[in-house]
Amino acid sequence: MSFTKTKLALGVAAATLTMAGAMVAPQAQAADNKAERVADAAARKAEALEAQMEQMNSMMQQMQAELSRVKSAAAKDTTETAKIQELDQWMASVKAAPAASGAKDNLVAVRGGWTRLDQSRKAGANQPGAILSGSDLLSDNGNADGFYFGGAFDFNVNNDLFGLMDDTSFGIELGVEYSEFGTGTNNLTGTYAQALTGVAGTAVNPGTSTDNRLRINASPKIKFMHGSKLRPWIIPVGLELNILGVPSRAVSVLNSGMQFGGGLEYELFRGIVLGSDVRYHYSTSKVDGTETDGFSAGGSVGFKF
Repeated sequence: MSFTKTKLALGVAAATLTMAGAMVAPQAQAADNKAERVADAAARKAEALEAQMEQMNSMMQQMQAELSRVKSAAAKDTTETAKIQELDQWMASVKAAPAASGAKDNLVAVRGGWTRLDQSRKAGANQPGAILSGSDLLSDNGNADGFYFGGAFDFNVNNDLFGLMDDTSFGIELGVEYSEFGTGTNNLTGTYAQALTGVAGTAVNPGTSTDNRLRINASPKIKFMHGSKLRPWIIPVGLELNILGVPSRAVSVLNSGMQFGGGLEYELFRGIVLGSDVRYHYSTSKVDGTETDGFSAGGSVGFKF
């Protein structure tokens, strides 16, 4: 009887333990599942927080970049505004200031003086009664001294002699001169006419002629001391044309030649220039027996423009 009770007690205890184990196992499993869910939720929250932090960092970088761009644009606008204001002030000052006159390097001048031929028309053999010998056919003027007057235009090309010399101007002079050497008797009025026709009389009327010449020149001109009031200058060699007022023995009136010269200019007052010069005029040959070589010396009054 007692064995049966004992066996029954053991059976009840076993059943109780079995029921207790059955009840505890689900609770432990549930606890484990809950811990896992909490851990997963925490991990997801951490991941979301990390993503938010990265997004915020990216936004901060974008904001910093935009702020830098705005600052740069503002600084640029400030600089441009300052430049614009400076330009406006300069334009206003230019408009308010009187117009400044530019440098005047070109010159127009009138000139005149004394001139002398190397040989007059009457120089050389003069045999009265000899046909076409001695003096010129149309004049026996023996005066080699005369006067001249004319004008010239100096066109300035540069002020450094093509980069070779500082303060040295190169220009072109275009000039024209009228010169006169007195009068002479036309040989056709007497001796030659009578010798040719046998009858005395006047073949040319009037019986005298004025011995005058015209010179036209185009010459390179080198002026020194640019910017100074006193300026020396030279013409190394220039082209010249000579026109005779009284034809030569061969009735020619034109020949070509050269001129060489030098002089001084002084700016007296505001573009008014006084000058002096000496020139030698040379021709490779006479104009069919009529001399054109000679010296000239004179002064000038010029005006810069």
